[in-house]
Amino acid sequence: MGTPASVLMENAGRAVAEEIQRQLAGPGGQQVLVLSGPGNNGGDGLVAARYLHDWGARVSVYLCSQRGEDGNLEKVRQRGIACLSAAEDAGLGKFRKLLDTATCVVDALFGTGKLRPLEGVFRGVLEGVNQAKRARPSLFIVAVDLPSGLNADTGEVDPACLRADITVTLGFPKPGLFRFPGAEMAGRIFVADIGIPASLAEGIDNEMITGEWARAALPPRPLNANKGTFGRVLVVAGSSNYLGAAYLAASGAVRVGAGLVTLAAPASLLAVLAAKLTETTFLPLPEVQPGVPALPAADIIAREAGHYQSLLLGCGLGQGPPAMKFISSVFLRPGLPALVLDADALNTLAQVPGWWRELSRDAILTPHPGEMARLGKLTVAGVQADRVAIAREKAGEWRKTVVLKGAYTVVASPGGVCRVNPVANPGLATAGTGDVLSGAIAGLVAQGLSLFDAATLGVYLHAAAGEMVRASLGDAGMTASDLLPVLPLAIRELKKAE
Repeated sequence: MGTPASVLMENAGRAVAEEIQRQLAGPGGQQVLVLSGPGNNGGDGLVAARYLHDWGARVSVYLCSQRGEDGNLEKVRQRGIACLSAAEDAGLGKFRKLLDTATCVVDALFGTGKLRPLEGVFRGVLEGVNQAKRARPSLFIVAVDLPSGLNADTGEVDPACLRADITVTLGFPKPGLFRFPGAEMAGRIFVADIGIPASLAEGIDNEMITGEWARAALPPRPLNANKGTFGRVLVVAGSSNYLGAAYLAASGAVRVGAGLVTLAAPASLLAVLAAKLTETTFLPLPEVQPGVPALPAADIIAREAGHYQSLLLGCGLGQGPPAMKFISSVFLRPGLPALVLDADALNTLAQVPGWWRELSRDAILTPHPGEMARLGKLTVAGVQADRVAIAREKAGEWRKTVVLKGAYTVVASPGGVCRVNPVANPGLATAGTGDVLSGAIAGLVAQGLSLFDAATLGVYLHAAAGEMVRASLGDAGMTASDLLPVLPLAIRELKKAE
């Protein structure tokens, strides 16, 4: 399309250098060791070496293979940057001396080209860096496009693959960066625009969720609004064993800006829940036994549902026969608002053969991998083996919007488009965070977003709140309720970036 490879390489190398500059608060005083491979990835590393040198870093280049006539290598040498060839370093002794003084290593050996087993010099160099990282955790490792030895499509890794602190991936994100075990090796992922025309991505049905997308998707907040402007959410949740699920789900809807949230729960639980949910209104449900809704409660839900824009069903309702009969009776009623189905609603669906034909219209399903396995008659390992493919397949088969939760949550539309959230936060792997997410999604549906966009924005805000909590508390001991006051802050941060 008229863009020379040399221009793309210049843009790529500069983008890598710029990200290193941001991460290290300026390269001045840094000892940077660039590992250069045989192809374009190695050339990107040479360009990055030049920029980092010009910006004040002390740079060394280790050439793991011969590069022949190379203008970028010539420019590096013209600046007096130390270049050492592996061909002149039997036993890698000189490499180890460079590594001992390095504060930053740039892995520019292999990118998206054909994978091969890493052997010889390449294996020795990468294993040396991995050993140095274990001895010196402060050693900062940057991967160019991909950590060398990571399969860009499948996420499979070579045993010698380098575990990076950050990966600056070029042009577009690669699926393998979000699939395990590769995702463990990539660190934080930054996508660099290197000048590839956006038109070349037309027809690609995988997307990464970005802050720019989320900012544009935020529902408007007009000055002349009233609570009806921002929609009404009916949350059907809670049982005697799972009061917290009802609290977290209703609060999640409130905290993303829904105008009014009503919690429909067994009547005997409401006094306790009302002590926590000051702003929420309540719909008492008759009980077959304390804390379990009776079947006639479904009639009450159906009668009241027309006053709401979204209905969240399932959080903490339980899996006993009375609860499952109640759930089945609710979601099959005609005339319900937009449905968000989570937890025990999903477990109930999994017991109904051909449930998606009974529930013929679109709805948002928010399964974790175990629930997804039960819904789709799969194994958890099968779900996790290719999360994007499974989410897309089942969303299309069921004609539903699917939110497959977990590290790098996938949101799939009935039409086959998948959006991947580029965040994995172990702090979110704790009880109740899924209830907050489903509540947030229901709150965004009530504000007028499409089901696919509401699910996507809910996933983004939930993850952003989790990252903010992790920054202040760490990722051990984070609780679901920690997310609630931070959700509005995540929205505010998005708006501040406008």
